[in-house]
Amino acid sequence: MQQLTKAEEQVMQALWSVGRGMVKEIIEKLPDPKPAYNTVSTIVRILEQKGFVSHKAYGKTHEYFPLISRDEYSAKFLNHFLGSYFGGSFERLVSFFVKKNDINLAEFEEMMKLVQKDLQQDDSEPSNPA
Repeated sequence: MQQLTKAEEQVMQALWSVGRGMVKEIIEKLPDPKPAYNTVSTIVRILEQKGFVSHKAYGKTHEYFPLISRDEYSAKFLNHFLGSYFGGSFERLVSFFVKKNDINLAEFEEMMKLVQKDLQQDDSEPSNPA
C-alpha cells in the first residue's frame, strides 16, 4: 500500500469525515487556512490514481468517496511503521514509547486495563455478516 503525503492524508481525513462529498465539502472540513479549490481537486485526483478514492460523476460535477476506511488505512500504516522501525515487534514499539514518555508502571498498568476493556467490548459486540 502506498503511503500518503501529509497533504493527501489531510484530504483523506476530511473525506472520511464527510463520507461522500464534492471538493467544496472536503475543503470545509480542512483546517484554516483553507487550501485553494484547485489544490484540493488535484490532491483528490492523485488519491483516486493511488486507489484511495473514487467518484460518481453528475455531469461535470464529481462526488468523491473513500475506497478504504480510516481503520483499514490506520492498520496498514501502523503495520508498515511497526515493520520499518521496530522490526515488526510490538514489544519493541511499546518499550520505545514507555521509555520516551517516561511512563511508570502504574500508568502502564492503567493503559493495559483500558486496552483489556476495549478488547472485551469488541468481543461482546455482535458481528454483522456481509
